[in-house]
Amino acid sequence: MERKTWSPKGHEAHENRAWYIVDAEGKTLGRVATIVAHTLRGKNKPTYSPHMDMGDFVIVVNADKVALTGKKETQKFYYHHSGYPGGLRKRSVRDVRQRFPERIIESAVRGMLPKNTLGEQQFKKLKVYAGSKHPHASQQPVSLDAELEKSRAVR
Repeated sequence: MERKTWSPKGHEAHENRAWYIVDAEGKTLGRVATIVAHTLRGKNKPTYSPHMDMGDFVIVVNADKVALTGKKETQKFYYHHSGYPGGLRKRSVRDVRQRFPERIIESAVRGMLPKNTLGEQQFKKLKVYAGSKHPHASQQPVSLDAELEKSRAVR
């Protein structure tokens, strides 16, 4: 009997993609981001392969109500440079939450994904909404909140 190591083919990566939903209201930003990044990469599946996009779609709702620990609301800053001299800009989390509440979660998750084209492809499967409404009801998303509860119980 000949044994070979199984490796997923290109068409197998796109089959059986599930949709998950996470309610971020009152949950810690880092804990939500790790669960979401883990699911986007496909590490929750037995068919995980680090060189292919095996992950699922993730919808995050109530992004404007995500919790931050400590004094991060006023002491944490997001930096951006325009490329021109003196073009460094910084915004506090409070300012970002008021103007673009989705960017807080998007930034945290993007930092946990690979910094290459594979990471960009995985990031495109993340859908973040400030409120509780989303246009993906027809995909029948399954809740990922059980994973978050498990991570809370571990600490």
